[in-house]
Amino acid sequence: MGNALPPAFDELWVSDRPRQNAAYTELMAATEGPVPWTPDAWDEVVANLTHADNHNRAIAAQILCNLAAHDPAERILGDLDALMKVTKDERFVTARHSLKSLWKIGLGTPAQRQAVVKALEHRYGESASEKNGTLVRSDIVESLRRLHDAVEDPEIETVARALIEDEPDLKYRRKYAKHWQ
Repeated sequence: MGNALPPAFDELWVSDRPRQNAAYTELMAATEGPVPWTPDAWDEVVANLTHADNHNRAIAAQILCNLAAHDPAERILGDLDALMKVTKDERFVTARHSLKSLWKIGLGTPAQRQAVVKALEHRYGESASEKNGTLVRSDIVESLRRLHDAVEDPEIETVARALIEDEPDLKYRRKYAKHWQ
């Protein structure tokens, strides 16, 4: 601890949308790689996963995924359940932004990769009865593809293809399979 948070960090949670969006853009770019202030930001980012404002929840989820991708301390393993709850957010746009960022967690350690693949696999199964379940499933298959392409882990492809094969609706099975062509 002790690494100063960048000034934009405090702007992430303001109600002024232009300031918040500028901070979000700046910090998403900064967290594409390791940052020394991860330990200092972590708890506050996790706390915002349950913020009353859905915009803050989405920002927190996306920043957290970026931080986790470069965190050798594997903090995400203790907070993955809280993050997965945001993928079921009452505001679908928030859920979707969160879901589409999850794959980045797998860029970290092998344990993180295994945990996020398992979480995505579980989320895929439980999405069948949801209002936007087919879109959730498509996003999950696409996320698995992005992770596979980034780390070239054949087990990820095996999981994704098994999920696609289990899809009972041929129309959607074909749609999901396009991510793996």
